[in-house]
Amino acid sequence: MDQKLKKNRKLQKNFFIKTFGCQMNEYDSNRIADLVKTIGYKKTDNLENTDCYILNTCHIREKATEKVYHDIGRLKKKYRNKKKPIVLVTGCVAQAENEEMLKRETYIDAVVGPQSYQNIPKILKKINDNKRKLNFTDFDVIEKFDKLNLIKNHESKISSFITIQEGCDKFCNFCVVPYTRGAEYSRSLDEILIEARELILNGTKEITLLGQNVNAYSYNKGKKILRLSDIIRSLSKIEELERIRYTTSHPKDMTDDLIDCYKDEKKLMPFLHLPAQSGSNTILKKMNRKYTKEEYLLIVEKMRKISPNIQFSSDFIVGYPGETEKDFKDTVDLVKRVEFINSFSFIYNKRPGTPASNSVSIENKVQKERLIILQNLLEDIQKNKNKKNVGKLKNILVENKLKNQNKYFGRTPELTPVIFDANEQDIGKIIKIEIKDFNQNSLFGSKIKINKEVAA
Repeated sequence: MDQKLKKNRKLQKNFFIKTFGCQMNEYDSNRIADLVKTIGYKKTDNLENTDCYILNTCHIREKATEKVYHDIGRLKKKYRNKKKPIVLVTGCVAQAENEEMLKRETYIDAVVGPQSYQNIPKILKKINDNKRKLNFTDFDVIEKFDKLNLIKNHESKISSFITIQEGCDKFCNFCVVPYTRGAEYSRSLDEILIEARELILNGTKEITLLGQNVNAYSYNKGKKILRLSDIIRSLSKIEELERIRYTTSHPKDMTDDLIDCYKDEKKLMPFLHLPAQSGSNTILKKMNRKYTKEEYLLIVEKMRKISPNIQFSSDFIVGYPGETEKDFKDTVDLVKRVEFINSFSFIYNKRPGTPASNSVSIENKVQKERLIILQNLLEDIQKNKNKKNVGKLKNILVENKLKNQNKYFGRTPELTPVIFDANEQDIGKIIKIEIKDFNQNSLFGSKIKINKEVAA
């Protein structure tokens, strides 16, 4: 019997997965793991001893492709004197570069685009059988979700993701998403609710709905077109679910039915990530964003009337081709007027194949100077907002205990990270935390005494 067990352990293959980029990639990595487990692989955190290395990539950030090659270069060094693992490159870089990657780096066994993840078990079998190089980068999102729906989502975190929509039809002139993720596709409400209930049975208390353009969700159910607001209202009826969020939104799709959800759906958190990219109407037009600064501010005004405590975060591209000093000042003005609780800002960099890649870039020195000014402003606003929380009691969903610390982690309704003293039995519960300190990114506090606790 002992020999049989040893033999089974020897036959057991494992896989290591590394994820770059956005929350959708985190969700995709989770589903890839579920798929690979169906053919007997076991997930490992030990990169030194793996049979399959999966690199799930993102094409949004600068030098994304080169980071993939550097990562694989480090992997090759680790396995110089050991049996080579199967190497899969998945995600948006795989979609954009595919054949070029297979030619340039022979260590890669297969490239798998975002709409072909359902084929990964078949891909691994083919590689094991005949060691062929494989390219799976077709756009078949319907088949993808049909197959994923048959496999349970085994995520067991307190806060979990569900992809409800993929692709984008906006074609912003700087963005590669329509080319790497394809046209917009929305899953059915029934599929989403089934996956949500599975996650909740596993212990999930908060669900974040994901999409490249999540508020463009549109599903034709008979004579009715279902929108993101319908998903939020349906999820709100699940008693065990405590919190609902969604990301990433496009200002053009902030419809009144969605805004109205903030009026009466208490489980929908008072926070919205709404990328502005620029505060200049001239630059917004060059970007093909399809809204103006005034229209963006009107959305903010509408939402604050309905939900006075709502907070906003955003994305900004600095130094876009043609951006003048006035254009940049318009962005600074937008930031001052909205006072974003948190934001991401980057210098514009070209993405091959996008319309903006043919434009003449402005001087890099100017880009860097403007980025520093914008980031300093954003950081000051964020610090001031965090400072105002000191001394307040906040409802915190306890997500986990921090590694190697006797501290716990959770987030405020406005998504601000909080580190605090609590107990193991508090995980998965919403508790009152008194905020005692802060830094730019986080709040720090302690669970209030039992006689002060108020049911959340």
